[in-house]
Amino acid sequence: MTSTNRVLIFAGGDIIPDFKQHIQEGDYLIGADYGAYFLIEHGIIPDTAIGDFDSITPQQLEELQNVCREVVVVDPLDKDLTDAELAFDIALNRQPEQIVMFGVLGSRLDHSMANIQMMLRALQHQISSSIWDKNNFITLTGSSALVQRRQFTYVSLLPLTPEVTGITLEGFLYKLENASLRMGQSLGISNKLEKEEGTIQIESGLLLIIQSKD
Repeated sequence: MTSTNRVLIFAGGDIIPDFKQHIQEGDYLIGADYGAYFLIEHGIIPDTAIGDFDSITPQQLEELQNVCREVVVVDPLDKDLTDAELAFDIALNRQPEQIVMFGVLGSRLDHSMANIQMMLRALQHQISSSIWDKNNFITLTGSSALVQRRQFTYVSLLPLTPEVTGITLEGFLYKLENASLRMGQSLGISNKLEKEEGTIQIESGLLLIIQSKD
């Protein structure tokens, strides 16, 4: 299977205005449903477009098919996965070092939560993953992470397993050393970096790192 350094997924939710600044030479671009049309609207041709394309018109789909390298149209009544997860499966199969997702958060909480939980599948394949929108940058770790400010105000830590143990923070305003977080606790909400970056280490469990701003 062809391997690429990074795969970027664009779905139909909120996409940050400066998304072009995050595209690097050699990135493999996947558009999920409207996310594919969003890219060509902005002069970028995705490597793959996938979905049932119920969010665009037949004319827009034809436009996609005329310019995209690969367009995969799935039956909206005969699919078990969301368009975002279909795109995520393609990303995993390429065995990249990173998967970066845009437009996977929005007004649908069910879709947003499912897309956040997909990062677990990347971690199981030893692939780092992240989610960007205009107010949030989300990553997941099972060991350690370097956190950079990225113009975000807050850093919140939320367990994705019933308990995360051995949490040690360096470079943060509110310190933790060998601490534990359990689901349902808000202890890890709204921390701040003291400088431009800090480190997080954990001993067990899976920890969501959510950088955010109002």
